[in-house]
Parts: sequence; C-alpha cells; structure tokens
Amino acid sequence: MINIVSFGYGHSAPPVAEATYDLRRLFRNPFHNPELKNLTGLDAPVYEHVLATPGVESLAQVVTFLAVGLHDTARGEDITIAYGCVGGRHRAVGLARRTQELIRLTHRETTVEHRDIGKPLLPPSAH
Repeated sequence: MINIVSFGYGHSAPPVAEATYDLRRLFRNPFHNPELKNLTGLDAPVYEHVLATPGVESLAQVVTFLAVGLHDTARGEDITIAYGCVGGRHRAVGLARRTQELIRLTHRETTVEHRDIGKPLLPPSAH
C-alpha cells in the first residue's frame, strides 16, 4: 500500500513518512484568495487552482515515480508520502489528490489521509 498524507505544519509535527514535501514556500497559497480561503483542496475551485500552479504537476509526477519505486523496493511493505503546507487545507490536499490519481494509473493500491483538513483556518500571520 502507498499511503499519502496531507497535513499542516501549523497544527502539529509532520507525520512519519518515507518522504515529506514542504509546500509552504514552493507554491502560491489559495488561502490568500478570498474566494478560496474557506474552501479546501477537496473543492473543485481550490483543486483547479493548485493544479494550475506552475511546478505542481511536475512535482506530483516525480513523487509518483519515487513512491512507486520505494514501494517496489519495500517488497510489499507499506510506504508513506507526506505533503505539508501551512494549514493542511489547500496545497497539501491538492497535491495528495493528484498524486493518488497518478499512482492509481500504475495499478497500485493507495490511500489518502487529509490529517488537518477539518481543523480551523490558521490566522493570516501564520501564512
């Protein structure tokens, strides 16, 4: 099984994972768009915003390649890939979703956990 976890650094420590990607500085933050702020990466407008961000698709493809390779090397053991952003509601969720879509194309089993998606928005000073 390839497990994917999205999380927010502003809520607690990152989960234990074979590979963790910090998205806080890499990609634009939907939190700063008033129309997207209260939505999550499970909502189409945020997901589309994340996918339209330059570099996101490339990262999702590279992470998929890495995850599949690690899983094959692990000889049946589960592996975990984690994506973190500030609050764990927008960028991390979008990238976790996209990575799961790509992994499924390789016919491997995968799960996604959005650890902090239901937690309150963090204050603007955290972003």
